[in-house]
Amino acid sequence: MFENLEQLIKTIRERKNSSPDQSYTNKLLNDKNLCVSKIKEEIGELIEAVEENSNKTHEAADVMYHLMVYLESNSIKIEDVMEELKKRQK
Repeated sequence: MFENLEQLIKTIRERKNSSPDQSYTNKLLNDKNLCVSKIKEEIGELIEAVEENSNKTHEAADVMYHLMVYLESNSIKIEDVMEELKKRQK
């Protein structure tokens, strides 16, 4: 099940080396303001979708993608986040 998330992370990391003209992900990685505004926008859309009980899965996927890009653009490795979550398990 989590293979898709692992593949997304791999793709995001690979897109760091692509052209911003050819890769939306690269454009986000290199434009901090755009990256921040997109994650805020997508979270708002998810909240709205939950409240309206429509498109929740679609909007959640958008949030996940933009969160992964945001983390990567700020040198926050998902592996480190997962390790932190593991430490918090009781």
